[in-house]
Amino acid sequence: MSSTEKAIKATYFSIVGNTLLALIKGATGYFGNSYAMIADAIESTADIFASFLVLFGIKYSNKPADENHPYGHGRAEPLVTFLVVGFLIISATIIAHESIQNIKTPHALPKPFTLFVLGAIILWKEISFQIVMKKSIETNSSSLKADAWHHRSDAITSVAAFIGISIALYFGEGYEAADDWAALLASGFILFNCYKIFRPALGEIMDEHLYHELEDKIKKISLTVPGVICIEKCFIRKAGMKYHVDLHAMVDGNKSVKEGHDIAHHLKDTLRTELIELGHVLIHIEPDFESITR
Repeated sequence: MSSTEKAIKATYFSIVGNTLLALIKGATGYFGNSYAMIADAIESTADIFASFLVLFGIKYSNKPADENHPYGHGRAEPLVTFLVVGFLIISATIIAHESIQNIKTPHALPKPFTLFVLGAIILWKEISFQIVMKKSIETNSSSLKADAWHHRSDAITSVAAFIGISIALYFGEGYEAADDWAALLASGFILFNCYKIFRPALGEIMDEHLYHELEDKIKKISLTVPGVICIEKCFIRKAGMKYHVDLHAMVDGNKSVKEGHDIAHHLKDTLRTELIELGHVLIHIEPDFESITR
């Protein structure tokens, strides 16, 4: 299965899971007198639309290169990640606003059965986070990573709701708002996660060099190619699920242009065979002046 297929399959998993959970949370919150659960349902509903955005971004970013986009359409993915972060910020703001309103308004205690529902939801969302995060690492997808953090933030809001409802039920009358304070705290966690998702996507858009481990692999593999003396420079930028590389390779200065050309092609083919996550690889040949025969 290709990276794109893995990412798409993981996104469909998120869409189906979030749809079912939004319905379960909404019904449980309404009949169980828990705004924290309703807040959870709001976030899950936002997650559904966010997952559809991720799906679109993955499919569009993996369109083949064309005349107007010689490097492909990979930059669409971090742009979609920004939109996903926007959904998270909106849902966190709605949750915070409604929590404050509910803190000011007297209401009944949550029903005990909401705790059992929340316990199952927390377990499921953490499992979902682990599954989608694993796929995001396998596919090098920033938008899929954002989708994974949606699951983790959902688990966090559910944990906060569980704690708030537990406090309200244990202490009873006068602690009804513990549920709402929990929802307010959860909105802060969501905003914090927004930054953690946004920062790497911004680095991708700005061609920030964050791929030192991949750089080491490229240099190590390059030195196994006959004719390559050393790697002078290695620049890496990410677009979608692929990494584009600009490489300066040093060769014997006595070699002809054709020999240097052949080494460059061999180096490029070797790198793309050994590292399937690479997209465009541009090789610049540098002569080793110390080896030039005078």
